[in-house]
Amino acid sequence: MEKSYKQSIMQKNKPMSQSLFRTAVLEVVKAIPRGKTKSYQEVATIAGYPKAFRAVASVMSHNYDPTVPCHRVIHSNGQIGNYNRGGEKAKYVKLRGEGWQSTTTTG
Repeated sequence: MEKSYKQSIMQKNKPMSQSLFRTAVLEVVKAIPRGKTKSYQEVATIAGYPKAFRAVASVMSHNYDPTVPCHRVIHSNGQIGNYNRGGEKAKYVKLRGEGWQSTTTTG
């Protein structure tokens, strides 16, 4: 019994593998509805890794799967950020085409 307890503790303290993290992030992003966005921080938190927002950005920048709407992930300050399929302008056009409205003001 003690052996399985130790194994359980060790498993809980073991960092998630990169592929499991990536899968968790992609599943969270797939669940973002059209016309809505989530921040990198929100995606990281929902995936179970609230401090991994930069890693979420890395996953998004390397995502070319059209079933994963990575354009729906933005900065926590409301800025759109970059998009690996055409830059910030392409991301903005894609979001607006889905009915998204920015909540940030410029100037």
